[in-house]
Amino acid sequence: MYDFGVLPIPAYTPLPSVAAVLRERGFALVAARDLAVDAVELAALAPSWDDLPADPHLRDSGRYRFRRHASFVVDHGLHDVAPRAHFQPVEYNALHGGIERWFAPMTPAVTAAPAFRSLVAGLGELVAPTTTLYVEAHQFRIDTASGIGRPTPEGAHRDGVDFVALMLVQRHHVKGGETRVFEADGPGGVRFTMAQPFSVLLLDDARVIHETTPIQPDGPDGVRDTLVITYRRNGFLNR
Repeated sequence: MYDFGVLPIPAYTPLPSVAAVLRERGFALVAARDLAVDAVELAALAPSWDDLPADPHLRDSGRYRFRRHASFVVDHGLHDVAPRAHFQPVEYNALHGGIERWFAPMTPAVTAAPAFRSLVAGLGELVAPTTTLYVEAHQFRIDTASGIGRPTPEGAHRDGVDFVALMLVQRHHVKGGETRVFEADGPGGVRFTMAQPFSVLLLDDARVIHETTPIQPDGPDGVRDTLVITYRRNGFLNR
C-alpha cells in the first residue's frame, strides 16, 4: 500500500534547485514560466497535436491514443537522429515491451522549431549537464471519443532510461488523468493532477515509477495532450 502525499500538487521547483530536488526525492515539477523557452513560440506548436496518427501498437485494442516519435542526441547542442524504432524490454513495459514499435515521425515543423529544440536541449542540460544523452521525444494525444482514455495502459512503470520529462500541453473537457509518482524501493508516493499548460514533471527513472490514471469525458471532444521526452546516457534502448 502506497502512502500518498496529500498535497493537490507539489510545489514548483526553481530551476537552480532542480538537480538537488531530483537527488532528494526523485522528481521535480517545473512551472511553465521558469522554462528557458519562448512561451509564445512553444504555444504555437500546440496545434500540431491535432495531426497525430493513431498508435498502431495498443494491445488492449483501444483507439484512444495518438502519437508521433523522434530521436536525438544531446552533445554540445541537439542533433537529429534518423527515424528509428522505439523499444522497451518487458521488464519496463509488460504490456508493450519486447517488440520494436515504429511510430509516425514528428514533423519538421515541430522538430526544427527553435522553441522545441531549446526545450529538449535545455532539459537535458538541466538533468545531466556535460553528459552525452540519447533522447526520444513522443507527442501523445489521449482522447475520450470511446468514453475512456488511458495515458499509461501498462500501469505504473519505469521507462528504462535515466530521466523522463513529461510536459502537459493541454487538458480539454476531461476529468481524471491523475499523475502518480511512487518510490521504486519504498512506500512513499504522491498524486496530483497536472493542469498548467507547458508545466514539466521531471523524473529520475531509477528512483521512481509513475503512471497517469484514465481520463473520462467532461464535455465534447475531450483530449489530454502531452510531450514526453526521455534521456539516457549509454545509448538508445535497443532489442
